[in-house]
Amino acid sequence: MSTALDQTLPLAVLDLVGIEYGEAATDSSTGAVGLARAVEAAGYRRYWVSEHHNMSSLACSAPEILIAHLLTLTESIRVGAAGIMLPNHTAFKVAETFRTLLAIAPGRVDLGLGRAPGTDPLTAHVLRRGTTTDPGADFPKQVAELLAFLGDGFPDSHPYQRLVAAPVVAERPDLFLLGSSNYGPQFAAINGMRAVFAHHMSPEIAIEVLRDYREQFRPGVEDEPWSAISVLAFASDNSDEVTRFEAGWALTMLNLRRGIRTPLRPEEVDAFAASPEFRNSPRDLDRMAIGPAEQVVARLRELQRASEADEVVIVTPGLDRAARIASFEAIAAAWPR
Repeated sequence: MSTALDQTLPLAVLDLVGIEYGEAATDSSTGAVGLARAVEAAGYRRYWVSEHHNMSSLACSAPEILIAHLLTLTESIRVGAAGIMLPNHTAFKVAETFRTLLAIAPGRVDLGLGRAPGTDPLTAHVLRRGTTTDPGADFPKQVAELLAFLGDGFPDSHPYQRLVAAPVVAERPDLFLLGSSNYGPQFAAINGMRAVFAHHMSPEIAIEVLRDYREQFRPGVEDEPWSAISVLAFASDNSDEVTRFEAGWALTMLNLRRGIRTPLRPEEVDAFAASPEFRNSPRDLDRMAIGPAEQVVARLRELQRASEADEVVIVTPGLDRAARIASFEAIAAAWPR
C-alpha cells in the first residue's frame, strides 16, 4: 500500500518568510500561508521556515509559532523548522514546543537543528544570555539532551531523569541536522541522524560532504542514512524575471556585508540588475539553478544524483511572492513522476 510520503515529490521548500518592501509583517505571514498551501497542492513533501533574528526584512524570528499557524491552515504537507538554532534555546523548551506541535498535527512535524546563531554577533550575545564562551561547543550535549527529552530518556542516575517534556505524545518529530560546513554532516553521520546541507551557502563543498556523510554513517537515531541538499532555484521563461532573481540575491548578500537588513525596494533591485557592478561581475551560477523549469529541474536532479541526496530543498527568496509561487509550481510540474 502506498503512503502519503510515496505520493509526494522528493522536494521541500525552505522559506525565509521575507517581508516585501512596503508590506507589514502581517502580510508576510499571510503570504507564507498562501505559499505553503500552493506547494502542498503542487505535491511538495515539506515546507520549512528558518530562524533569523534582528532583520526587519524577515518575519521568521519565532519559527515555532509560524509552524503552529501553518499546520492548522494546511492539510497534509509536513511543516517544520530549518532550523531551530539550538544554542539559542534550551533543549527542554524545544522538546516541549515540538511535542506541542505534534499534539496539534500528529505525523506532520519536522525539526531541523542548527548550531549557528542565525544572526549577528551582538544579537547572538543577547539571545544566548550574554555568554562569553562559544555556545556551539555545548551543541553535542544539547542534542543528546533533546533526544532524551523527546523520548530516549535519561539514565536513572541523571539529574534530569524525573523531568517530563509535556505534553507526552507517542512520536517525535522527524529530526534533521543542518549544516553549511563539514561539521553538520559529520555530526549527523557519527550520531546516525538525517543530514541537510546548505548548498546555497557552501556550494563548493556540498557534493563532497554529503557523499562523505553516507560513507561515514553509523546507525544511531536512524538505521539508514538520509540526506537533503538545499539549492537556490528560480524557474521562469521570462529572462528579465530570472535576472531580477539573481540580482536580488546578489544585492541581499552585498547588503548583509554592509550591515543593511531592511527589505529591498523593487526599483533598487532593477537598478542593480542593470548596473555595471552586477553586469560585469562573475556569475555565481554554480550556487543556483535558474531559467526555464526544465532547465532548473535538470540542474536540481544533477545535484541530487551527484550528492546522493534523498530530497532537494528549494530556496527561492525574492521580491515577488506570486513569481515565487509560480516558480515552485513550474518546478513541481516539470519534476519526473
